[in-house]
Amino acid sequence: MDSAPSPSLEVATPERVSLSLPVAGIGYRCLAYLADLFLLFLFWVVAYFTFTLLVSDVLGFFQGLSGLMQTLLVVGVFATQWVYWTAAELLMGGQTPGKRLVGIRVVRVDGSPVGALESAVRNLVRIVDFLPLFYAAGLLSVLLTRQHRRLGDVLAGTLLVREERIDLDKYTATPAPPGALPASTHAERLTSEDMELILSFLARAPELEPEARKRLGTKLVERYGGLDEAGRATVLASLQSTEAFLRARVQTER
Repeated sequence: MDSAPSPSLEVATPERVSLSLPVAGIGYRCLAYLADLFLLFLFWVVAYFTFTLLVSDVLGFFQGLSGLMQTLLVVGVFATQWVYWTAAELLMGGQTPGKRLVGIRVVRVDGSPVGALESAVRNLVRIVDFLPLFYAAGLLSVLLTRQHRRLGDVLAGTLLVREERIDLDKYTATPAPPGALPASTHAERLTSEDMELILSFLARAPELEPEARKRLGTKLVERYGGLDEAGRATVLASLQSTEAFLRARVQTER
């Protein structure tokens, strides 16, 4: 959708694995906004026809209001939109119906979920982003900032990321086979990159040829096992014990 390479946001999962989330560009943002705008349009159409059941001359009713009441009515229309975007983002975990449709989400700049204050600020500043017409200020800010942030995002400390389906099953340890496996005695602490390497192997292991599976498992045990010769022989006795040991090795680092 966005042809140019998109910047990314680096976040860490509870499993201490670093993930890279692509930042939503202007194309995704525009589609989400148009979808939400369509829903708001439907709301106001329904509201208008409902009001006509009570007041036959809507234009005359509006013109008959005082200047203050007319101003308050216009502010109320904007407030309704502000409430829509803010409430949706809080209730739907950083999404609105439009954002969910295109698969993007509002988060803080550190990747954590957006809060009430951030959502309120970013949506309140929409009125500035809209100036002078058709979101000109906001679009210019999205095009010029590295992470495609409009002015509301800059002031609120938020940005939009594209959601990607990430298989976290590989980060879940499975029970070891019957029988105790030897414990690591001289192993150094695993880094997040080491853990990702081991977990990636465990996730792909069932798809590998037996020989390649055994060879890679052996290399990982020798590199990260911290075992003596007898313990290494026990662990490498079977694919099941090798992979169970590697899972346990990662689990001890959490």
